[in-house]
Amino acid sequence: MGKGLISIGESIHASIRQTGEVMKELRESGAAAHSTPSEALDYIRGLVECQADGGAAYIAVNVDAFGEDDSAEAVDMMAQYVRLVRKWGKGVPICIDSSNDDVLIAGLKEWYDTGEPVKPPLINSIKVYTADRMMPLKEQYDFSFVGLLMTEDKPTGPGGSHSVEELVSLARELFTKAVNDHGFKAEEIFFDSTVFPLAIDMPMQPNVPGYTYRAFETIRAIKGDTEMKDCHCSLGLSNCCRDLPARKVGICRAYTLKAMEYGLDAAIVNVGHHLAEKGADPVLLEMVDAFAKMDGSAERTNEAMMQMGQYCAAAKKR
Repeated sequence: MGKGLISIGESIHASIRQTGEVMKELRESGAAAHSTPSEALDYIRGLVECQADGGAAYIAVNVDAFGEDDSAEAVDMMAQYVRLVRKWGKGVPICIDSSNDDVLIAGLKEWYDTGEPVKPPLINSIKVYTADRMMPLKEQYDFSFVGLLMTEDKPTGPGGSHSVEELVSLARELFTKAVNDHGFKAEEIFFDSTVFPLAIDMPMQPNVPGYTYRAFETIRAIKGDTEMKDCHCSLGLSNCCRDLPARKVGICRAYTLKAMEYGLDAAIVNVGHHLAEKGADPVLLEMVDAFAKMDGSAERTNEAMMQMGQYCAAAKKR
């Protein structure tokens, strides 16, 4: 990826259709399938090695799709894939990605269950309501973490979503607990203010800022904070172009470069797209910029809607 952007490879995710099918094939073949040569295992090896060769700082693994009915299955599968990343990742550490704390803990323990030296992994994610369970693990295992800026409480910001102020407050709460109580360094903390698809980032009420605006302004605020400025800000960039009809890589590139202007310095990405290594199409960059500035005013909302309309019209002609 480009200078200043920490890339977290996204390719080993059970929600990706082809990858999920291969994972399912391996699962149905029994535990020995993860150590017995096969085309399916070669496919996973290719994903690991390609991301390592492509410059990934971390190689993410998410198997949550297999734990929807039985969380224990996701725990077991994560341990299997941690071993594969450790084996084939050429020294690149894993990003253990799950919404289930048990899966995160199992992956973390498995990563260090080796006599070989390994680099500290990245845990994705810890929230304010899971911090008291997850952060004390720092005493036994060295790791960095993604702080997902969400809460179990109902948001009180405009439109029923978290305001920028609420999101920054959540970041500060996680930061204070991590640094003061558990010995994390600022650079071991990655904040995720959440990517919302541009296709549906249209407030249904007046004076409600868009999600892209809130995500980007939260990054700007964190990076401008005296205490938190050395923390990283990360986003799952592929979500930005979900449900759009064309030029998805180009939109991701424009979104990446625009977010970097606000202080983004890490991202969950397809490392093969090299999103930050060259400039974006000015037309797409202008569209993303319109969403980044959609502060709730009628003028800004109309501009974003106009840009999206022009993009969709151009997509129909392709």
